Formats: sequence, structure tokens, C-alpha cells
Amino acid sequence: MDVLIPIITMSALGFLFSLGLVFAYKKLRVQEDPRVLLVMEILPQVNCGACGYSGCRTFAEAIVKGDAPANGCPVGGEEVAHQLVKTLGLEAVEVIKKVARVHCRGTTSAAKESGLYRGIFTCYASHLVGGQKQCSYGCLGFGDCVEVCPFDAIYMGEEGLPLVREDKCTGCGKCVDACPRNIIELHNIKQNILIFCRSLDRGPTARKACKNACIACGICVRACPEAIVLENNLAKIVHYKKIPQDKIPDIEKCPTKAIGLIHKEKKKQEDDR
Repeated sequence: MDVLIPIITMSALGFLFSLGLVFAYKKLRVQEDPRVLLVMEILPQVNCGACGYSGCRTFAEAIVKGDAPANGCPVGGEEVAHQLVKTLGLEAVEVIKKVARVHCRGTTSAAKESGLYRGIFTCYASHLVGGQKQCSYGCLGFGDCVEVCPFDAIYMGEEGLPLVREDKCTGCGKCVDACPRNIIELHNIKQNILIFCRSLDRGPTARKACKNACIACGICVRACPEAIVLENNLAKIVHYKKIPQDKIPDIEKCPTKAIGLIHKEKKKQEDDR
């Protein structure tokens, strides 16, 4: 009998606590909007964070609340955006596909090395000690951007630079965040001209470190002053849409090829492979 009393007491307490939990759950639970589940079924479920939220579920909740746009998922792109618009009865939205672009042409043959690097073979670690190249602005070549890409959209080329597979790139931005030199940016895929340099060094210094560096000669600026300017010894495109097609040949007279057509550069890289 002495043994049964504590057993019965504990069982009764457990039963009462269970009833309390059930009551609390029914009274305090937050009703979930069923549209969240509908949105979740549409989203790609990669939880990459490119939308600015911690994951697809958080993004779905934000869309339903009206805090996030239907075209906010770069991975899903146009197809997902249109499905969300149709499912939730939202206004049609324009989807502009963005892809990663690499602002560096400091290949192994063009960029001079400052010494032999013996540290941890990551761009981040190399950057902390200045890197192994004379140019302190260019690609370090260890492929941190490749490692973080969840879509196999970027790889290291034979010349030591990352190359982007635009057909696979979703514009998630992980490679942008991974690059310690900030030489990767997301651009409208229709933008077909790019400045392949980030060096802020004066012309002679930049050219000494890399044969493909911008030397601030101003040829591109004179060819199209309404769209291109010089800032801190580096050419900068300020109005891409103001670059007429007939001006591109003059812009591409750049003596170091630091500016030019992106798809021409891409085709050359593919041909070299």
C-alpha cells in the first residue's frame, strides 16, 4: 500500500498536468494562416536566405502578411513569382533575373604575385594577410565563392578566376557575401557590358601589378561621358541604359581590356576551355 500511494499520486499529477497543457494549447495557440502552407508548396525550399529572410517559411509568412513582395525569391524567379501572384490574388510583378558577375581579370598570367602564400587556402584567410598578388583589389583565387554556391553555378577556371554559369545562377548572392575583396556583384542579366577591375591604384601602379587592370586612361569615358565616369582612378558605369550600341566599339578600345562586353568575355573563356 505504501508503494501504491506515490504511484497513484504521480499518475494523478501527470494527468492533471496533461489536461493543463491541452487546455493551454487550445487557449493560447496561434492560428496559422492556411495560405502560408500554399506559399510553402510553391517556394523552392532551398532556405538560402537570398530573399532576406532566414528561410522559405519565414519568407512565406512575410508574403502572406504583405511584408515581402511576390518577386522576392531570386531562386524561384519568374515562375515562382507568377504562381504566388495567381495563388494569393496579388498584383502582377516584374521579375528581373540577376546573375553574379566577377569584376576581375587578374588571371595567373596577367596578375603578378608578391610572394609565395603558405597559409590557409581560403580567400578569407589570404585576404587577412594581404594575399599573394601584388594587386590588393583582385581575386585571390582560392574559390570561397565556389564553395558556398548551392547551385553549382560558379567554378574556378584554369586561369585562376571564378567563372559563372549564368544558366544555373539564381542570383542568391552567397558568392557575393563570400568574397572578401568584394569583386562579385549581382547584375541584371541583360546588362552586357562590365568593368573587369576593382583597382583604385594609380595607372602605372595598377598596370605594374596586373596587365588587365584599369589604368584610368579615360578612353571609355570620352567614348560615352553620359554613362561612364572616372572615380578614384577607376572607370565606373553610372547609367548603363545610356550606353548606345554604336559606342561599344569605342569603349572597347581600352588598352588593357578592363571594360568590355560580358558575353564576349564569357564566350572567350568557354573557347579557351
